[in-house]
Amino acid sequence: MTTRVTRREYTFVAVPPKRVRLHYHRPGRGTVVFHEDLLVDRPDLKVTLLSEYDGRAAFAGERVILDAGAPVVWFVFPHLCRDVGRFHLADGTFTGWYTNIRAPARFVGDDWQCVDLFLDHWVPAAGAPSWLDEDEFAAARAANLVSDVDARLVADERATVDRLVTAGAWPPPVAREITLDLAREMLRA
Repeated sequence: MTTRVTRREYTFVAVPPKRVRLHYHRPGRGTVVFHEDLLVDRPDLKVTLLSEYDGRAAFAGERVILDAGAPVVWFVFPHLCRDVGRFHLADGTFTGWYTNIRAPARFVGDDWQCVDLFLDHWVPAAGAPSWLDEDEFAAARAANLVSDVDARLVADERATVDRLVTAGAWPPPVAREITLDLAREMLRA
């Protein structure tokens, strides 16, 4: 059974939720598998809910933006080399939008493959956007963990995100529209 959820100008068709396995590979650091609920499955957009993040706390500067037990709503754009997570704290407090720059994703049934390219962008719920992990990207380049081709991809993605942020178009409207509450509603539907 398919559920149609409408909010403002968007209509999202939630598939009967199923679990997908995201194999998240970080060169030089191995692969972690995340089990997520697939809420929207379209050729141009996939939305998942990670109910409880079980990794180390993530920071933007000194501020915790994601901690253990926190939910994340992920917006994956198969045709792009970036995705966006709506980050929260474990108590559900929304902290902002985290853009992950990655190599082209591969989708094989319920198994998704993603190779992280180290550089990330942060748009806090309140405050100025910033780039994260520039030092990690530089170190990965120096260690030959990121190829010249992928380094060009990162530069292109960075320029695109900067342009979109300046225009007020990043994060994209869908990442603003599907909140944690709506994702949970879609999961229950």
